[in-house]
Parts: sequence; structure tokens; C-alpha cells
Amino acid sequence: MGSGCLKVTKYFLFLFNLLFLILGAVILGFGIWILADKTSFIAVLQMSSPSLKTGAYILIGVGALTMLMGFLGCLGAVNEIRCLLGLYFACLMVILITQVAAGLVIYFQKESLKEELSSIVGSLIENYDPLNDDKRNLQDTWDYVQRQVACCGWTGAKDWEKNEILINKSMTEYPCSCANSSKDLEVDSGFCNLDDPVNSTATYADWPVHEQGCMDGVEKWLKDNLGVILGVCTGVAVIELLGMILSISLCKNIHSEDYTKVPKS
Repeated sequence: MGSGCLKVTKYFLFLFNLLFLILGAVILGFGIWILADKTSFIAVLQMSSPSLKTGAYILIGVGALTMLMGFLGCLGAVNEIRCLLGLYFACLMVILITQVAAGLVIYFQKESLKEELSSIVGSLIENYDPLNDDKRNLQDTWDYVQRQVACCGWTGAKDWEKNEILINKSMTEYPCSCANSSKDLEVDSGFCNLDDPVNSTATYADWPVHEQGCMDGVEKWLKDNLGVILGVCTGVAVIELLGMILSISLCKNIHSEDYTKVPKS
């Protein structure tokens, strides 16, 4: 490889690792956001499922490792240090293999994950109580999800028939956040009174609410955005492969190492 090509490879790899450093910061921030978020559907899962908390800590670890790798890659490329480039290549390969393995686990365990999610949301709906301040954040989050996704319950409005408060009131009230757009309500959380219930009793079929369950809404969102999700995953994998190719190419064509270039602390 000529000196000109070597310099181009070196500085291209430096820019690549600078982007990798930024990507690591984004992943780290996303993991922290999952743990700190209190206003979206993530909060419902995070407060109920240890699996998501574990996943958030993994994201934080991966983000920190990615930032470290980006730093090592930049240092190794600019100063042409073969050992750092080799270490960078090995770490990048481990991360790529881990990502593929994680994707396969999620794909083959999707039914188990769906069941766990269904159990979490079912428990939340069954014990929903607008007067319970201890669970106010969690319940407000679920109200927000139902309003934004335009859905009711997990599989449908029938899920709310298991709620103890609604049972005691003979289903003459319904969750306000489930109300369809044809009914203008002043409140968007808690329970609303049903107009003119028959014989002071009702069923979920009498409620002016959305028919779609939130599970269908979430699945529809995933299907609508599947191309974007696959595109992002593919793009990340291609970038990682490119980094591996550049690092091993530069490493093989560095004939001698000058450790005097390494910044002294």
C-alpha cells in the first residue's frame, strides 16, 4: 500500500471512529433514558419488568464500551499503533457477534416476551385505581399510551372488565383515556361516567371507547416502521464491518510502530 493510500485509510478510520464515539454516547444516553423515563410506555415496562432494567444496564455497558473503542480506534489510527488497532478489531468483532446473537434470541423468544408483556399490562389494568398515589406515575403513563395509540386495554376494551373498581360500579364507568375521538372529554385519565346505562349496569360494548387493543396498535407501529428498523440495524452492521476492514488493513500495512507518538500523561 502506498503512503498516500495509507494516509487516506488512516484518516478515514479516524473519522469513522469519531462517529463510533458519538454512537456510543447515543447508546449510553438511551440506556440512561430508559432508567430515568417516567412519561412513556417504556416507564410501564421499566417499573414492572426486571428484564427491561437489565436491558437498560446492558445498553449503558455497551455504550460505554463503544465510546472506549472509538477512542482506542482514533488513537490507534492517528498514531499508527498496531496493538491498539488489533484490539479495536477484536472488540468490534465481539460486539458484532453479540448483536447478531441478541437479535436471534429476541426473534426466537418473541412469544415469551409477548406473554410477559401481556401479564405486566394485565396486572396494571386489573389494579388500576385513580386514587392510588403510589402508582400514579405508572397509571398516568398507561393513560398516555392509550390516548396516543388510540387503543383500549391490551387485547381490547374487554380487558378493563377485570378492573375491581369498574366491577364494583357495574361497568357504568369506563377509562377516560380509552374514549374515542367522537366524545370530547375534559379529563383524560381516571374513570368517566357512562351516559344513560341500561338498568344501572353495562358492559364494555356499551362504552364509547376505541375498539383496537394496544397490542395491535404496537404491532401495527412495528410493521409500519419495520423497514426503518431493519435499515438502521443493517446500517450499523455495515459500519462495523467497514471499521473492521479498515482497521485490519491499516494494521497489516504498518511496518513499524513509533510509540513516541503516543501522548504522554
